[in-house]
Amino acid sequence: MLTMFDVISSISVLLFLYAAWTDFRTWKIPNTIVLALVTLYALRAVAVMLGSEDVGAALFASSGIGGDVGAGLLMFILGVMLWAFRLFGAGDAKLFLPIGLFVGWHGMLPFSLLLLVLGIVTLLVLRLPVPLRVAHIGFFMRIEEIRASRKIPYGVVMVFAALITLALPIIRQQLQLR
Repeated sequence: MLTMFDVISSISVLLFLYAAWTDFRTWKIPNTIVLALVTLYALRAVAVMLGSEDVGAALFASSGIGGDVGAGLLMFILGVMLWAFRLFGAGDAKLFLPIGLFVGWHGMLPFSLLLLVLGIVTLLVLRLPVPLRVAHIGFFMRIEEIRASRKIPYGVVMVFAALITLALPIIRQQLQLR
């Protein structure tokens, strides 16, 4: 049976993927996606508090809601600073807030490392030529546009780093069950 937490998590994953797709296609991340993700996190936080025996621990523990909000605000401030220095687009800066909320304080290090690795891989892949056999396919045509413009849709890299970070505890749990 699906819980409210499962439904919120599933919708959040779909919205993160949609944010990555729109950033890839248009170099823009709509405000509505960011607001929807923040709203879903708020609903998730309410569900956690209602299901918790110790509301104080759920709120103020570093792995609780307080840690998540702290991570979200810290990442948002970092995103705004990167945007101010013209290293990021405004959509990427905005997307840091819900990513921080969902990843939380405990996920900041894995997220940062994955973001670094995936960013480097992306830059290296963009240096490779597109094979002529697939150059006419829309996806690869878009890759060529991105390469020619030198504008990288960082939202794609950020979303995949966040989703992998969110999947790590699930993978760890599955490995322990075996």
